[in-house]
Amino acid sequence: MEKRVKTYLLGIDLGSSSVKAALVELDTHRVCAQVQAPDTEMDIQAPKPGWAEQDPEMWWQQTVRAVQKALKTADISGNQVVGIGISYQMHGLVLVDDAGMVLRPSIIWCDSRAVEIGKQAYLDLGSEYCNTHLLNSPGNFTASKLRWVQLHEPETFRKVRWVMLPGDYLAFRMSGLPATTFSGLSEGVFWDFKQKTIAQNLLECYQIDAGLIPEIVPAFGNQGLLTAKAAQELGLQAGIPIGYRAGDQPNNALSLNVLHPGDMAATGGTSGVMYGVVDTLAGDAKQRVNSFAHVNHLPEKPRIGILLCINGAGSQYKWMRDFFAGTHTPYVELEKMAAAVPVGAEGLQVLPFGNGAERMLENKNPGAHLLGIDFHRHGKGHFYRAALEGIAFSFVYGAQVLKDLGLNLGVVRAGNDNLFQSDIFSQTISNLLGCRIEVLQRNGAVGAALAAGFGLGIWSDLEEALADPAQVHAYAPATDLSAHQEAFENWKEKLNRILIG
Repeated sequence: MEKRVKTYLLGIDLGSSSVKAALVELDTHRVCAQVQAPDTEMDIQAPKPGWAEQDPEMWWQQTVRAVQKALKTADISGNQVVGIGISYQMHGLVLVDDAGMVLRPSIIWCDSRAVEIGKQAYLDLGSEYCNTHLLNSPGNFTASKLRWVQLHEPETFRKVRWVMLPGDYLAFRMSGLPATTFSGLSEGVFWDFKQKTIAQNLLECYQIDAGLIPEIVPAFGNQGLLTAKAAQELGLQAGIPIGYRAGDQPNNALSLNVLHPGDMAATGGTSGVMYGVVDTLAGDAKQRVNSFAHVNHLPEKPRIGILLCINGAGSQYKWMRDFFAGTHTPYVELEKMAAAVPVGAEGLQVLPFGNGAERMLENKNPGAHLLGIDFHRHGKGHFYRAALEGIAFSFVYGAQVLKDLGLNLGVVRAGNDNLFQSDIFSQTISNLLGCRIEVLQRNGAVGAALAAGFGLGIWSDLEEALADPAQVHAYAPATDLSAHQEAFENWKEKLNRILIG
């Protein structure tokens, strides 16, 4: 009897720190490989203060390495992969010409050069239009970054044929087809929710031709086939379909089965995010959080993701690690040293806002601060604890906005990677928000692989495709919260004083 060849789904998660790849066996949902490339973080270039750029060619090369590494880890042939799902860093801008060549480095999510452009557009278009049609101010999102290029690099802008998000570009390199998604357009603030079409008023305000936006394809479904050239580079078979793409935060929520109104997800990567789902076209008038189409949004059945983002999260902790301990020191070693220090780090405080303008602070950029240093008491462990607490305090500070919008923070689901692997970080949030945090064994690359299976019709139901991931750990609020509450109030007082100026 001939042995049946096993088949697999490939998930790719393009972040700003690394590219993660996962292989999931079709019949069993078993994760056979979870890898990343490079082993350390990818470079982010800052040609000027407040800028942040990456080379899309670097993304592609690291994608190639990650896919090849995943195939080797799983010990399978590329011919056994039957579908691809893509998750990607949100809000980036990739510009390509008629020949499909990238015209300049990507202006990525944490670049703040377009803040003033977005502010002016909010005034020109009016708050009523922006808040009810776009669900956001144009702010520092992809559309405003495109306008910046038009104003400041006109020669480059004249060569633009397609405007893409990072995931669109990755799919383009794989399939040769320029395309984007409805949810992707909403995250770039290119979508009018009321008119259910591309935001013509915004494009007219920015003097941008709608023809620069590629074809719109569904988030789930056949989005193109792997070309022979891309297949050879990746070590896969030509003709494999791309079945899914979504921004990293909607995809992270999907990965954790956060699909329905009231569900809440969180992640603590380069940036920190809390992401809740509602069933109304909701937005925040102060623009401290942002609203985008969730992956399962339909015009007749709204599913809007409310996103709270803290730019200075993992990026701040990485800086702390590199500066004090060295780039090759495992984060678990920092956790051990931090755990030996009491809550509140004996008065040492870290404000982690050193990675561009913070939307939750109304697009202010207070910068990062180390406060209360005592040369006689504070050692490395104090700095590590203060860093973890400072990021956790930022989550708690911003979560009040989510509560004001009616989101219930009783249970928060997080993946078992990055900052949520830290007991100090997770327990601090649980204590101060009074919520249960469920840390689950699933990352964005695995979620993208499973979503591709649904998109390609392998599973008829999205929840069947995702199934419930295993719970690694859960955190519940402690009974004595006084130390955490005191430390948070002291931290908040310092932040508010700096914001007032």
